[in-house]
Amino acid sequence: MTTFALVRRVSIGILATLFALAATVLASQANELSGAPTRAGSLRILGPEQALKQYGEWRGDRLWLVLPGGLEFELVTSIDDPAIANRGDGKFHPFDVDEVQRAFDAVSYPLSGVGAEVLVLPYPRRAGFESAAAPGLILLSPGTRALSVQQQHAEAVHELGHVVQYQRLPDSDHEGWQRYRTLRGIEDAGLYSPSAPHADRPHEIFAEDFRALFGGAIANYSGSIENPELAMPSQVPGLAEFLRGLSGGPMVAASLAAWPNPARGAVAFARAGDAVAVDLYDVTGRRLATLAPVGADGSASWSWNGRDERGQRVTGIVFARPRDGRGPAVRLTLLP
Repeated sequence: MTTFALVRRVSIGILATLFALAATVLASQANELSGAPTRAGSLRILGPEQALKQYGEWRGDRLWLVLPGGLEFELVTSIDDPAIANRGDGKFHPFDVDEVQRAFDAVSYPLSGVGAEVLVLPYPRRAGFESAAAPGLILLSPGTRALSVQQQHAEAVHELGHVVQYQRLPDSDHEGWQRYRTLRGIEDAGLYSPSAPHADRPHEIFAEDFRALFGGAIANYSGSIENPELAMPSQVPGLAEFLRGLSGGPMVAASLAAWPNPARGAVAFARAGDAVAVDLYDVTGRRLATLAPVGADGSASWSWNGRDERGQRVTGIVFARPRDGRGPAVRLTLLP
């Protein structure tokens, strides 16, 4: 789960957080970018090739990411570049577009009207190796080792939290921010400010609250938030209701997540919410197996060995559906 010596932007569980900022990044708000326009009403994910095709520009032997609104960043295209202190396994590992989409699909917050362009970068920014967000923009930075599914979900949803905050609780909403600070117990502007250590910055606290309250079970695999000195968001009376109120729309049911997908053999499932049985069906509707849940702290998990009730190994398309009917069935591909 590690990347560079200057590591990634999300610090969850035992992950450490070290950050390097570019001149084009707001000095007081780590991993938040300035100058990008806001998109409205969609989350458009561009894979590495698409991102470079649309926004990449070679200037001599250097590759730049040139974005609307005047943002531009040089990209580090070689793992042997002196800027890369930890070369990992010798190559860059971008986020998986499908996992980013699954992370967003598992979010139980109304995203209608929330707009962002999500760029899965093939190379890190020279001036800031970590992922970052701006109004209407998310940049997901690669690692020097393969990124776990859990890390990808956690990081993507955290950055989505920034986008939601920019749109639904902008800094100009002084009354809204005062209510949020009071609820969260971060009223001391000397301690909790844009120039404070990363974990004490109000924007970062909001993004972590969003991930913890509305992210799927995979995004919340660690059961913790970046700032361990703060209460878990689910334990703060009125906090979830306040954030829900910013949406102006009804909540949606948390989705069941499965990984790996596609899979060979064992599969794990998880979901925020009640622990109920999960039934597995083939494409004809025949029930293959029923999984018993393991529940803890408002989330549930299930495990499957990839075999039906007769002990036969399953291949092909399988659908997993929780007994309570919350959220759509998950389509799972079992490889030979």
